[in-house]
Amino acid sequence: MIHDLIAIIDEYWLLLLIGQYPNGPLGGLANTLILSALSIVLAFPFAILLAFGRLSKYRVLRWPVTVLVYVTRGVPLLMLVLWSYFLVPLLTGADVPSFLTMLTTLVVYQGAFLSEIIRAGIVALGQGQMDAARALGHSYFSAMRYVILPQALYNMIPSMLSTFVATIKDTTLGYVINVPDLTFAASQVNNQLLTQPFQVFLILALTYYVICWSLTWLTNVVERRITRRRAGLIAPKRRGQFQTSLTPNATEQP
Repeated sequence: MIHDLIAIIDEYWLLLLIGQYPNGPLGGLANTLILSALSIVLAFPFAILLAFGRLSKYRVLRWPVTVLVYVTRGVPLLMLVLWSYFLVPLLTGADVPSFLTMLTTLVVYQGAFLSEIIRAGIVALGQGQMDAARALGHSYFSAMRYVILPQALYNMIPSMLSTFVATIKDTTLGYVINVPDLTFAASQVNNQLLTQPFQVFLILALTYYVICWSLTWLTNVVERRITRRRAGLIAPKRRGQFQTSLTPNATEQP
């Protein structure tokens, strides 16, 4: 068994790593990581907008955003992928690449989940932070930008890293629309070997496990560090006067 695994990796490691590149499109593990990273980077500003919409006092803005978030979170990702794959070309009349289809779907899907994390982080800070910022002359959006969001996002770093781990696993669904990711590359290897499907997909499972375990370990390290900083065991390297006056764990200036 181990000999078979080593032989498959030795022969097909380049295909699993970068797909058919440079003789074809980039694929394999590289494409999986690129797709995951782009999804989180693009979903992040989208999630902030959704969180602001969920917190808005105007019903005309809050209700549609709430429906979007709940519907997106309540529908299986595979259904969203298939809807995007068949519906977008039907509406636009253009042939959309499968990579772009999967990227757009992940941005909307992960944006909905991240928006709830961001909204919870903002609500957890309490109204006192906003009141203090407004008392110092900040507008609502200025207070959100300079006071509320920096604190909320810092507290939510572990949750966002966990979302990134989930996104890496979600990219495997791109296989159903022929996205050239790691799962697609493993399927190509299996089609060439035919007689060793267990070994091929065991390599695939172990690869995902190592990546996700490493990111989960990093998430736990970051979470412990944030917990220690909240407890005052780690002092920030730099601390501005305005942050000092508003951060709960900051010492008062004489």
